[in-house]
Amino acid sequence: MELTIARTWDGNPIPLEEQVSIGLEPIVEGLEIKVVAPFAGDIRPPGDVGAFWGLWEYEVVEVFILGEGCAYTEIELGPHGHHLVLQLEGVRQVVRRELPMDYTTQIEGQRWTGVARLDWRYLPPPPHHLNAYAIRGVGAKRAYHAFSAVHGATPDFHQLGRFQDIGWELSAKALES
Repeated sequence: MELTIARTWDGNPIPLEEQVSIGLEPIVEGLEIKVVAPFAGDIRPPGDVGAFWGLWEYEVVEVFILGEGCAYTEIELGPHGHHLVLQLEGVRQVVRRELPMDYTTQIEGQRWTGVARLDWRYLPPPPHHLNAYAIRGVGAKRAYHAFSAVHGATPDFHQLGRFQDIGWELSAKALES
């Protein structure tokens, strides 16, 4: 499955060069997420690469996967190798955070790519809906983009009702069919 983040958080189209491509593919180990995004050159998060609390304050692409009820997983991927995986039960109700994940990145000029492999056990039970976002820039130039627009006076990515039905199951069972 391929997604394109092609709108501002509130629904206005963005130029092609600012758009983000996200590929989702079930693999034996779990879900593979491939990101191709413009590189803004924002400041690198401090510390070593890997799980990083507060990654949403930096240049990042986020994928939210909603399952049955209000259980969802938030996957944040940064261009410098930092990532954050959260499991939530209800809006902003984190039950597990900074989960481990295999994640590699590469920055080439004005673009970056990332490949993440997320363990199946981190995903909520189906049926699945999702939304995805890209955040970059600092200060007045901070930009918030979305796959499916959200409502409100400011960007709020935890609007579960704005997630889209993806039309197929993200689970190990999907590989069996």
